Amino acid sequence: MDHIGLAVADGIATITLNRPDQLNAFTTTMENELIAAYDQLDADDSVRAIVLTGAGRAFCAGADLSAGAATFDHWQDEDGDEGADARRDGGGRVVLRMFESRKPIIAAINGPAVGVGITMTLAADFRLAADDARIGFVFNRRGIVPESCSTWFLPRLVPLQTALDWVYSGRVFPATEAFDAGLVYKLYPRESLLDEAYALARSLTEHSAPVSVALSRQMMWRALGAEHPMIAHRVETRGINIRGIGPDAREGISAFLEKRPAMFPDSVRDDLPDVFGEDLPTPAFRG
Repeated sequence: MDHIGLAVADGIATITLNRPDQLNAFTTTMENELIAAYDQLDADDSVRAIVLTGAGRAFCAGADLSAGAATFDHWQDEDGDEGADARRDGGGRVVLRMFESRKPIIAAINGPAVGVGITMTLAADFRLAADDARIGFVFNRRGIVPESCSTWFLPRLVPLQTALDWVYSGRVFPATEAFDAGLVYKLYPRESLLDEAYALARSLTEHSAPVSVALSRQMMWRALGAEHPMIAHRVETRGINIRGIGPDAREGISAFLEKRPAMFPDSVRDDLPDVFGEDLPTPAFRG
């Protein structure tokens, strides 16, 4: 891979935005490599969690603007019409792939994160940041608009008025402000940030069934857009009925009663049930 690094150790994958001389500015190559990396990691049962970080002193300085004022010209067709064949937003493609991830994602924001450099983290389950990092949703200052599905994610992560302040003004603000607003889960000194991200990844996954974590992740994220709690109730009922009679539940309960670590046999790659599919009948509720 040319614009990212990918490594796996002790059940944790590390994706590193790897253009340090350009402050890890986002490119089409990076976009495609990130999507391919999430595809690869979802298919690897040895991976329990993913940490996303940046090489060098920045996390990501936003889109690569080296083409200058013509940066977005290639998004249109030859007649200048964005039309039906307009190029899809690359950050959005990455974030939608992250949304579908079967593994928890922790963004370790090790330095400046602006534009797509912050919006690409909004589909991560946790954002940890260096205490001296700076963040900015700078789109309006560049004459464009937010991207990477951030108009869906950001108001679900922070109060609407905070999101509007950040987006309208396009100002760059300290990580402490992001932490106070709830966008960032925890702050750490830059030198210990990655170790803390790995520690969090282990704490999330080492005692949990991988298939249960994958399903819980999707259930929680998708419920954010549900119109009524009954939708969650139906999905949860399907999940409990399917998982409750499976090998993982038998092992988890036995291990608890026998006071020993559980060895969950189910595979995320091969045994992940569809608890959302329309082909599944709505349960006939009892009680």
